[in-house]
Amino acid sequence: MSEYDAGFKAALEEAKQGAKEGGIPIGACLVDKDGKILGQGHNMRLQKDSATLHAEISTLENAGRLPASAYKGATMYTTLSPCQMCTGACLLYKVSRVVMGGTYISASQNNTFVGGDKLLKQRGVEVVNLKNAECEGLMKKFIDDHPEDWYEDIGDAPKKSQ
Repeated sequence: MSEYDAGFKAALEEAKQGAKEGGIPIGACLVDKDGKILGQGHNMRLQKDSATLHAEISTLENAGRLPASAYKGATMYTTLSPCQMCTGACLLYKVSRVVMGGTYISASQNNTFVGGDKLLKQRGVEVVNLKNAECEGLMKKFIDDHPEDWYEDIGDAPKKSQ
């Protein structure tokens, strides 16, 4: 798994598209065991005024209704560690691997957003963190510019400046 995988490249392009639309720059791509892209999408919560359209959920929606066998051996590429909701969706559909661009670390607030990585691993899902600087940079800029939208997206109250 690397930054050169077609699935990761598609997820990163989706994140950039989300940023261009004024949304949260997180993208995802679902790839089957044979390397075929089943679906891709980006976080659309702001654009569609949605409570649930995170990148992974958007990707699953764009993949359409698939038989359970389509997910066997599949990889969910995402530009950020998946939240609890998206982790649950990966577990529900028995995705075998989650490859993420990175986690977001805020130097000013000394916090790291790590979604459901631990739960995924506990349930036997392979988790790969590419620690991609471009993904982390997109998030840093967005969170610095729009902290209220970020904290709403992860279901948390905005952090106060220290």
